[in-house]
Amino acid sequence: MAARTSKSKKPAANKEKRRFWLTIPQKLVRRPIIWEIGHKYPIITNIGQASVTPEMGIISLEMEGKRNDIKKVIAWLEGLTIKVEPVEIQTIEG
Repeated sequence: MAARTSKSKKPAANKEKRRFWLTIPQKLVRRPIIWEIGHKYPIITNIGQASVTPEMGIISLEMEGKRNDIKKVIAWLEGLTIKVEPVEIQTIEG
């Protein structure tokens, strides 16, 4: 019986993962913003956490893709009046 080999998928070298806080204003709360990102741009999205009320939405969103595409998404979101802030990861130096 021949041994089965598995091909591991390596992430593309020019792709990166970035996390952001999105603050969505009341006028856009019901709009499917994350769905639109996935259909307009070659970006993989992952929602880390979210809090949405009729008045506003706050979403922790991870985006994976080429740096230039992530920048385009950020510009598009800001053009919609969505506040985009990077999630800062603190490291402990030892």
